[in-house]
Amino acid sequence: MNKIAKRAWFTMVLAGVLAVGMLGVIARYFTQADTWVAFLSSPYIYRGENSPNRGTVVDRNGTLLLDMTNGRSYAESETLRKAMLHLLGDSEGNITPYLLNEYGDELIGFDRINGTHHTGAGSGRLQMTLSADVQRAALSALNGQKGTVGVYNYKTGEVLCMVSSPTYDPLNVPDVAGNPETYEGVYINRFLHAVYAPGSTFKLVTAAAALSEISDIQSRTFYCEGSAQVGSETVICNGVHGEISFEQALAKSCNVAFAQIAEELGPEVLTEYVKRIGITDSFSFDGLQTKSGHFDVSDATTFEAAWAGVGQYTDQINPCQFMTFMGAIANGGKAAIPYLVKEVSFGGKEKYHAETEMTERLISADTADTLAEMMHYAVVNTYGEWYFSGLYAGAKSGTAERGEGLAANALFAGFVQDADYPLAFIVVVEGGGSGSSVCTPIVRQVLDACMIAME
Repeated sequence: MNKIAKRAWFTMVLAGVLAVGMLGVIARYFTQADTWVAFLSSPYIYRGENSPNRGTVVDRNGTLLLDMTNGRSYAESETLRKAMLHLLGDSEGNITPYLLNEYGDELIGFDRINGTHHTGAGSGRLQMTLSADVQRAALSALNGQKGTVGVYNYKTGEVLCMVSSPTYDPLNVPDVAGNPETYEGVYINRFLHAVYAPGSTFKLVTAAAALSEISDIQSRTFYCEGSAQVGSETVICNGVHGEISFEQALAKSCNVAFAQIAEELGPEVLTEYVKRIGITDSFSFDGLQTKSGHFDVSDATTFEAAWAGVGQYTDQINPCQFMTFMGAIANGGKAAIPYLVKEVSFGGKEKYHAETEMTERLISADTADTLAEMMHYAVVNTYGEWYFSGLYAGAKSGTAERGEGLAANALFAGFVQDADYPLAFIVVVEGGGSGSSVCTPIVRQVLDACMIAME
């Protein structure tokens, strides 16, 4: 009897383990099946004569970017193929097509009840927010230089431009290993997955903190002789500005004034505002994850903390996150979170449609409005309104040092405040030197293309 009882007990335990295991498999199926079926290397889904029709990818206006109805065919334009490489991947799988992985199940018509049984009954269509014409304009404007260009609608979140360079034609994969200088970092989406020293664009963060924390900052004046002692070291400015106001200090990008402001604010306040604005945060959308920026003055000297407030030291920003900050400045302190996929359908039936989501409040409405006015003042008095196609714009340039013997990176970030064109943008040109002179012609070409695309 004891043996029978033990066997019965063992059988019940085994049945319980099997039941728990089966429940685990079912739970994983319902939570992860869409990821499994969208995996582009699945031999059961994407290979052989019965591979499903994976549909098409088009831009905001219906221009074909990728056709997967019979194999994999890219856009006719070589420039457009290059501009879309870091989002749609290449024919050899060197670059992960995150969007196709994220929405692959919708594109082939998969559902958890019928599986892929009926995928041949229709065709999938993924419409992006990007404009093919803006993508081409941005890549052409970069003219072979390494860097990135991003533009988005800070009211809706729609990204109109996301270009990373260097790039290549996905139909003609080059010898990357044999040309390391030409293709350095080619597999990285610089807009999403890279970080850069911000240079003077970071003065916008310091300015936001000053507007909130220093009550008389707007009435103060600063005196710049080209350098100033901060702590035990000397801050070198980009010119000799004489007596200037806070607004002029931002427009002229005065290192002396902003080092003094950063010193007065102190490391703790600067760190607090960096966190509020999200410089060190990462956020995700459409299966993509941005890289976090960096700001750490916990062990900095007085000079180093001031230098960080100017945008150097160990500061780093991610272009996508900083572009979103530009949108928040233009939009009263918070902005829409960027997204790339507008909608996905299968067989004419909608499977997914994007909805606008807003950031938390990054800065107060008063601070945002004042900072936007200061950035517009910089456009009028420093950069030139003619670069912005007659639109009301605000901007800030940056020239980020990279070390001895290396040309500085050029950065330019800002916004357009127009009811028809609510756009925020960022341009980074690696080794470009002066931020405004190198980047403003690029901004002009891209904004012109954006206006046409949004008509």
